[in-house]
Amino acid sequence: MTRRHGYALLSAIIALVVGLSAAIYVGVAADENGGDTGRSSLAQGARPHNSAAPASTGDWVGTWSASPAGAEPGTETQGYAGRSVRNVIHTDVSGTNARITLSNLYGQSALTIAHASIAVAAGTRTAGAVADTMRRLTFDGNTSVVIPAGQQVLSDAVRLLVPHDSDLLVTTYSPTASGPVTYHPHARQISYLADGDFTEDVTGTAYTTPTPYWRYLTAVDVLSNESDGTVVAFGDSITDGITSTLNTNRRWTDVLSGRLHTAIQSGHDLPRYSVVNEGISGNQILADGLGRPADNQSGLGRFPRDVLGRTNVKVVVIDLGVNDILRNPKLADPDRIVTGLRTLVRQAHARGIKVVGATLMPFEGHRGYTPARDTVRQQVNAVIRSGKVFDAVVDFDKALRDPFDPRRLKPAYDSGDHLHPSDQGYARMAQTFDLNSLRGSAPAEL
Repeated sequence: MTRRHGYALLSAIIALVVGLSAAIYVGVAADENGGDTGRSSLAQGARPHNSAAPASTGDWVGTWSASPAGAEPGTETQGYAGRSVRNVIHTDVSGTNARITLSNLYGQSALTIAHASIAVAAGTRTAGAVADTMRRLTFDGNTSVVIPAGQQVLSDAVRLLVPHDSDLLVTTYSPTASGPVTYHPHARQISYLADGDFTEDVTGTAYTTPTPYWRYLTAVDVLSNESDGTVVAFGDSITDGITSTLNTNRRWTDVLSGRLHTAIQSGHDLPRYSVVNEGISGNQILADGLGRPADNQSGLGRFPRDVLGRTNVKVVVIDLGVNDILRNPKLADPDRIVTGLRTLVRQAHARGIKVVGATLMPFEGHRGYTPARDTVRQQVNAVIRSGKVFDAVVDFDKALRDPFDPRRLKPAYDSGDHLHPSDQGYARMAQTFDLNSLRGSAPAEL
């Protein structure tokens, strides 16, 4: 071999090595950055246990939410120091990455979360997880986070294949006393508590204390190719599903989500949206509850957080006003109720969010019923039906009232308290919802 040929061969070998090194570097860098070249942007930082799922693109949407409703009684001093809180929540749409929001809205001191995780539940009514889905959550790359009183925090994104219509386990551990615990009391879903740090335990055997509340957790978002946006249902106990069957996800919002998903899968040209629930039992448009910050904050007060602050919201469905009528010590003013609703609509429109409004259902037979209060309800409904409040209307009143006694719920749709629907009634609410009303966006403001 000549010297010239030897130099040429050596140069070719060096070029090959450099090329391979560059390719390996690019591949590793892409993996470390989530492999994302599309619309998603994954939070960075140390992410133990969460690199198993493939990188993905898509839209961030809400797959579950629950409004912080108040401070849990009995937690005023210790909170849940030294205990693991395993929230069981039900997903609305699938995704390839997930992130959570934790709230210390009602805390009087900083809340330290030393350890948090998310996993797919091994089944229904269990604290056990599918073992290879357990992921440790981080916050700006750290496994612990301190949430100041009155604030909330968003976790980093974690790679996790989140199935549609399934249960997730979101667990937090706080080692120190934190004071009042921010919670949602009417979950209609059993969650679990354990003594000690069992945040990443997959067996669930340590979680011996079932509980009907959700604590700290207020939202789960997913990076989804199944959904392009979020619908928020904003309401009171009827939206919260307070009389629906426990652990069965039969709130009207759950049934509506199922209808929308089925219709899209069947080829109907409808918006690909998730549906999340921001109902609070007892909620009013105009009045706050007691305390500071107020338990059960008014619809006007919480709308920026619970609707405008949710992820990628396209439509809000508002079903509020009954408690303004029932809980007012005097006779409620229908004009003030309608003005409050219009204020919510203006705020939504300013963010480009379409608003669907619901008529108020009858409540004769309920302990708060009076003919004068029912007159106020019908006055509010008349304005809603006129089309002068919302972009579109869903007439829950017409769908659920007794045709022989329209001031009452139809018996089959009545849970028994003459105010809240039965499972059949919630299903009827969802069935009467026109899915086409989710089309389009907010009208341009002139």
